[in-house]
Amino acid sequence: MYVYDAFDRTLVTERVAEFRDQVARRLSGELTEEEFKPLRLMNGVYLQLHAYMLRIAIPYGTLSSEQMRMLAHVARRYDRGYGHFTTRQNIQFHWIKLAELPDAMADLAGVGMHGMQTSGNCVRNITTDQWAGVAPDEIEDPRVLAEVIRQHVTLHPEFTFMPRKFKIAVGASSRDRAALRIHDLALRLHRNEAGETGFEVMVGGGLGRTPFLAKTIKPFLHKRDVLSYVEAVLRTYNQFGRRDNIYKARIKILVHELGVDAFAEEVEAEWQSIKDGALKLDTAVIAEIAGRFRYPDYQRLDDSTPELAAARKADRQFDIWMGNSVANHKMPGYAIVTLSLKPEGGTPGDATAAQMDAIADLADRYSFGEIRVGHEQNLVLPHVAQRDLPALWRELDAIGVATPNVNLVSDIIACPGLDYCSLANARSIPIAQELTRRFRSGNLARDLGRLHINISGCINACGHHHVGHIGILGVEKNGEEFYQITLGGKADENATLGTLIGPAVPYAQVADVVEDIAAAYLELRQRPDELFIDTVKRTGVEPFRERVYATR
Repeated sequence: MYVYDAFDRTLVTERVAEFRDQVARRLSGELTEEEFKPLRLMNGVYLQLHAYMLRIAIPYGTLSSEQMRMLAHVARRYDRGYGHFTTRQNIQFHWIKLAELPDAMADLAGVGMHGMQTSGNCVRNITTDQWAGVAPDEIEDPRVLAEVIRQHVTLHPEFTFMPRKFKIAVGASSRDRAALRIHDLALRLHRNEAGETGFEVMVGGGLGRTPFLAKTIKPFLHKRDVLSYVEAVLRTYNQFGRRDNIYKARIKILVHELGVDAFAEEVEAEWQSIKDGALKLDTAVIAEIAGRFRYPDYQRLDDSTPELAAARKADRQFDIWMGNSVANHKMPGYAIVTLSLKPEGGTPGDATAAQMDAIADLADRYSFGEIRVGHEQNLVLPHVAQRDLPALWRELDAIGVATPNVNLVSDIIACPGLDYCSLANARSIPIAQELTRRFRSGNLARDLGRLHINISGCINACGHHHVGHIGILGVEKNGEEFYQITLGGKADENATLGTLIGPAVPYAQVADVVEDIAAAYLELRQRPDELFIDTVKRTGVEPFRERVYATR
């Protein structure tokens, strides 16, 4: 966990006071809604279909148990008893009254949380791997450099009013668990031939109506240069990005139209003018930031746990959960545990206040008081002793977050859709809920294997449908909800955009279509361990198209 200092606390507290005055002026009528809009957006407040929505940043997806309890308090006191964890490692509250927003923000400020830069045309919440700092395949903890960047861009006057929103992700593992290539700017830590650690810099990723995967503009950037290079990218985008057309304002369009080589040349020229200045990081600066992270005081434990093996043998359900939701940790005797927020019939990413309180307590008892949020809309306890796994499982099961479906067909990513969002064309949540019911059989889900379904209620693609193994996009046709289906997308280190299989299908047929696709996969795969995504890559989408539209 990063420990914020007095400057951070003062900044957040002063921002609450400023927003309280702005809300008072809006309620009195001194400010119109149009005048209030840019002010509220700078604090993470949206006006959705039914109410204002508050989005709170969770930098690089790391939460303390104290912060989780505060989120539970806000859900209970100001909302309707729950919060929604998003693909940007944020949390959203959908029903807070405008008059009570300053009080909610003041409560959150007490634990160092805020909504700054979770909306608007600025650098958004910086994300990373939810296993950062504990993954066995990690070079080093990417959150340290993410924090350096966060501090630099927060309320930076040059980057507060950009052509469009700007999303940054940082990764440091061989496996990409941060969806790097769908970001405006992605930094992947790796080692060069000399054994030095530095970043591959990728730009121009993004989904929405014109999806692109980020392209590499600098294969290796030394860590000391990361801040100056990020600034050079942002300055180049600010200079050349479109401001006359909201649909062409994202950096992905600029990189596409200017050309990646030409864009890289512009960035390089800008960087050369600033790289040896004040933004050059020396090891002492990085060490100072790293020193503010508090890491667990791990015990010396043995990976050999006969009691755990016996517990798996004695309880089939515990054994299934272990195989699905528990991953290896870099420290012997510890494990990484994923908590599924995708129960049968539930809303993907939602957690109740009672669940959040309970998870905070479990984090204190089993995970050194630390929780993570993943872009798949699940939670993680990153520091669990293997000997505690049977007891933890029983307590997670009791609060409904031990469904063993992580990375399986019912572990669905979905945006709030038309149930909440004023931009949406169609509902996402009911589709996800029905699919979890259709695939409730654990045996079927395990037979299907790793299979990601992503659902977006509109072309803005907040559900990342373009990179779902099965992508579902809601569209409107003559006032009715229809859904386009894509296959073959993925967001890992081999990221690929999905391929549309045919005409959109009506709302009532979506779950049937997904069942048809799943059945076709089971027939088409060459062996039981051939993953869905590999079958689609081998066969193309045509066999699935034929199956889906044969009787429609």
